[in-house]
Amino acid sequence: MNRFTRREFAKAIGAAGAAAGAPVPLAFGQSPVAKPLGFPPNFLWGCATSSYQIEGAVAAEGRGPSNWDVFAHTPGKTHRGETGDIAADSYHLYKEDVKLLKELGAKTYRFSLSWSRIFPVGRGTPNEAGLAYYQRLIDELLKNGIEPYVTLFHWDLPQALAGGWQSRDTSKAFADYAGYVARKLSDRVRHFMTTNEFVCFTDLSYQIGQFAPGLKLPAAEVNQIRHHGLLAHGLGVQAIRANSSSGTQVGLAENPKVYVPVIETAEHIEAAKRAFREENAAFLTAVMEGRYTDGYLQREGANQPKVEGDDLKIIGSPLDFVGLNVYQPEYARADARASGYAVARRPTSFPHMASPWLFIGPEVIYWAIRHTSDLWKPHALYITENGCSCEDFREPDGRIEDTDRVMFLRSYLTHLQRAAAEGYAIKGYFLWSLIDNFEWADGYSKRFGIHYVDFKTRTRTRKLSADWYREVILRNAVA
Repeated sequence: MNRFTRREFAKAIGAAGAAAGAPVPLAFGQSPVAKPLGFPPNFLWGCATSSYQIEGAVAAEGRGPSNWDVFAHTPGKTHRGETGDIAADSYHLYKEDVKLLKELGAKTYRFSLSWSRIFPVGRGTPNEAGLAYYQRLIDELLKNGIEPYVTLFHWDLPQALAGGWQSRDTSKAFADYAGYVARKLSDRVRHFMTTNEFVCFTDLSYQIGQFAPGLKLPAAEVNQIRHHGLLAHGLGVQAIRANSSSGTQVGLAENPKVYVPVIETAEHIEAAKRAFREENAAFLTAVMEGRYTDGYLQREGANQPKVEGDDLKIIGSPLDFVGLNVYQPEYARADARASGYAVARRPTSFPHMASPWLFIGPEVIYWAIRHTSDLWKPHALYITENGCSCEDFREPDGRIEDTDRVMFLRSYLTHLQRAAAEGYAIKGYFLWSLIDNFEWADGYSKRFGIHYVDFKTRTRTRKLSADWYREVILRNAVA
């Protein structure tokens, strides 16, 4: 009997397969080389953070208390009573954090301002020392070739503002703050975002009570709070435009519920798009259309928000870009009911990351971009947050091999590349997050950073995911 070597056997099988029109298998010992999935030239790669989560220095240089200072110091509100008093101490270590961005090769950095650091009581006389901190940070970024993308409000509301978001006056105070910041920073900042994630500083804060100020109010009051948040955004857009240097771009960072079609067929795709528009009627749809949908108003009935004068026109002020914070999917299917869709129930076995709410569904990032684009055709889109919590462990030699985070990011960026390849106006991606931080009600129990922070010493250590992301940026491709 003839005896083949392994190499001869592989060659014979390959020849037979080729003759039959089948793919030719690799020869024994030959390694496959995947073709990297490239992004458009000048695609912007960066990272994102927020003020209360990383800055610390809560009483430094005239900063006033925020609602999160009060909430975190209220017993039982955060994991083990942990607070953002020191957090990652980025207020003092900002140059070190800019160096981390530089080492990644990042060209952009999205960060938020502490409103109460600039206006200690939310309005009135500004605190020059607080503004000076952000000027120093921005100058350090520009010196290192990193473009700042500034978010004006990421949930830390000045505690002194009476009534918080229950008061319409807070929307007006926000506009004054936005206009002041634009006058002072638009000479060096070209991109401003008004607010971050409406649902988190409205529903989670005033209905569920999970976030500051931790209230549980009736539906009518919550809907009015939602309206005040939207109004603040719209007034903020107008104030930034009125007080900015030419060329300044204005948008927002929003985390809509994103509905993925259960199967990519025409009827399910249409159902998912309808679900995306209607299930986000209270927030993103209202911003993009300058109106509340009939379905939303009918569902809320007597609880619908009270709208004054030009409120909806202001809320619908045109945007230069839309920022999407994307983490987890919902699924929709076609249905005979009037809405044309039904939301699929999530199985208990659905995979998730360290945070129980963070379900893994990488296709969500593609559908967030596609639905937003197909419905409203924005001039530009950014993924302003995407990332995951992991149970990071130090190896004996100090390495942090967060292979689960690399898996998550690789999977999501593959679907981001699909959107870019199909020609959608996606301009950049901000990974959440640059460093481990104070994770709101979860305190320091959940780590989202690609750099590990020792919260006793505040030292930063690069994780495997930072090395991986650096390669993505260098190649402008995911592999």
